[in-house]
Amino acid sequence: MQTSIVLIVVRIVSITSSMKIIPQHIKTKIVDYLKEGLSCRDVAKRVPSVSHMTVSRILNTETGLPRTRAGRPHKLSDHAKRKVIRDISSGKIENAVIAAHELSEVTRQTMHPENVRRVLRKAGLKSIKKKKKPFLSKKHRKQRLDFAQKYANWTVEDFKRVIWSDETKINRMGSDGLKWTWRKPQHAIQDYHVQGTFKHGGGSLMFWGCMTWNGVGQACKIEGTLDSTLYCEILSDNLLGTADYFQMDRDYFVFQQDNDPKHTSRLAKDWFNQNRVNLMDWPPQSPDMNPIEHLWHALKQRLQTYPEPPKGIHELWERIQDEWLKIPVETCQNLISSMPSRIQALLKAKGGYTKY
Repeated sequence: MQTSIVLIVVRIVSITSSMKIIPQHIKTKIVDYLKEGLSCRDVAKRVPSVSHMTVSRILNTETGLPRTRAGRPHKLSDHAKRKVIRDISSGKIENAVIAAHELSEVTRQTMHPENVRRVLRKAGLKSIKKKKKPFLSKKHRKQRLDFAQKYANWTVEDFKRVIWSDETKINRMGSDGLKWTWRKPQHAIQDYHVQGTFKHGGGSLMFWGCMTWNGVGQACKIEGTLDSTLYCEILSDNLLGTADYFQMDRDYFVFQQDNDPKHTSRLAKDWFNQNRVNLMDWPPQSPDMNPIEHLWHALKQRLQTYPEPPKGIHELWERIQDEWLKIPVETCQNLISSMPSRIQALLKAKGGYTKY
């Protein structure tokens, strides 16, 4: 132990004694060169009998300038880094693989996508999955912006007058999307690790429903193919039934529907005129503006809580009816209360995509 301590002391003394004492006027000259932006090697060439390592030590200890870093220099220059960040952030370049390929062609050196990813992560960017949303053409964006401007001054009190509606598909075997589970790699796959599939999909049904400030409205299962005639029958039974149940005067409430051709057909327009139902102007490709879309998500989550899938479509429909009526009034009110924020988000996006 003592021998080791002696060796360490001797090593420190030998290193210290080998370091040259640099006169102050030489140090001042070195510091001035460094502050001008010269590299340590360039300074060493200008100052006789001083190594670049000595210049590096002075840079790190006596100048207050950024410390030099050991290791391989970055493949990307600061200019290239800024360009990559700008191109990725603006959508000009889609991902790190494409960016690395373009940089390889420009710099004529191999550029791995991970080099680009490190730059992007350091800039605070994160890799995310692309969200699937309806395609928006230039015309769609203008129509959405017109909608946002028309209802920009509506308050929550105004949106309380709206009866929101839509159709959705509900599968007997649950969501069409991915499901996740946890398993240790060394363990065998169990039944609960598997999402069973059926040759013919397990069956599904189409569901029409509506929502008001006072809670969910009447709903129905769509039998067969939905056409204009059947849609008008649904409106007569369920829309007017909802308005009557909640005592909403026809001159007071406003009905929201999307731009499905069945909804905008001549037959449907005649029905709205005959029944004195005021329609809300609705832009195309805009499920993000309809709060009932989130109500579908809540309903389907409730259906997923059953330990066993329904034995058939009849049992599925029974579950839907039970869970639909259990949706709290507060859920509807929270969704409708988000409308002013949705409108502002659409204005900010100039008719483009929003987070909703």
